[in-house]
Amino acid sequence: MGVRSTLFAVTYDRMMAKAERQGLADLRRRLIAEASGRVLEIGSGTGANLALYGEGVESLTVTEPEPAMVRRLERHVAERAPRTRVLRAPAEDLPFEDDSFDVVVSTLVLCGVSDQQRALRQLGRVLRPGGRLLFLEHMRSEDPKAARHQDRMNWLNRLVVCCECNRPTLESIRAAGFVVDHVERQVFPASPSFVGPAVLGSARLPAATPPGPDAATAVPETAVSETAAGG
Repeated sequence: MGVRSTLFAVTYDRMMAKAERQGLADLRRRLIAEASGRVLEIGSGTGANLALYGEGVESLTVTEPEPAMVRRLERHVAERAPRTRVLRAPAEDLPFEDDSFDVVVSTLVLCGVSDQQRALRQLGRVLRPGGRLLFLEHMRSEDPKAARHQDRMNWLNRLVVCCECNRPTLESIRAAGFVVDHVERQVFPASPSFVGPAVLGSARLPAATPPGPDAATAVPETAVSETAAGG
């Protein structure tokens, strides 16, 4: 895996260049324009989004789990966004306190995490109540025939680009407790049909509800089970 990860990091920008030229860069730009305040970007790869963050961003923290990617990311941070904080960490185990960020950005990440629901729970944990998740992700086609084609070809996608493009990512975001407030179905540029379905959008973490008069004596069962799950 070490050799494979290094090769993937070295070739990633070249491999993605055509897609970026044919529309992916514009999708990134539109998404990142919504980011403001304290921002966390997960799975930053080589740093394709770094130059897109605007003046409304008070602080930017980026994470990436792969050492080879982190080395390239750090070089690009020094060139494009020197005030950015870089940490090596997987989305499934983020080293931040609860309620640390106003916005989390995820672009082409949730197809590659080992545990999508755990990663989404972590994003919910580190976001403040009412915070936003901005996402641009591969997704399972809503057309059953196309979805079956994705399933059949997923082994190839996993082999070449190390991700699962047939995951029901939008449903997973909702299942993790986010309220989706904007969705655009997209077709991933310069890609084979089984990789094409994508979604761009935003979701909010529900704002905290003020405790009622019986809060000290009554704890909802859902709160207990979430705490026991440990992220």
